[in-house]
Amino acid sequence: MAVRIGVQADSRDECTEALARLVDAGYVPVMLPACLTDGRWMARAVPTPDTTKAPTTDGGRGPVVTG
Repeated sequence: MAVRIGVQADSRDECTEALARLVDAGYVPVMLPACLTDGRWMARAVPTPDTTKAPTTDGGRGPVVTG
């Protein structure tokens, strides 16, 4: 599964700040802020292998059940 996180903002500064927050959270930028044709700004990031691991517990309250 390919996971991509998109950031959409009204200005380059807002887009850059949001992308920086994703990087701080362990994501890797794959598309730097770019102005789209309608004046919006967009950037994209992907998770690193460490951020794609599912937690095995929910803070000590028991196992996480998925599916």
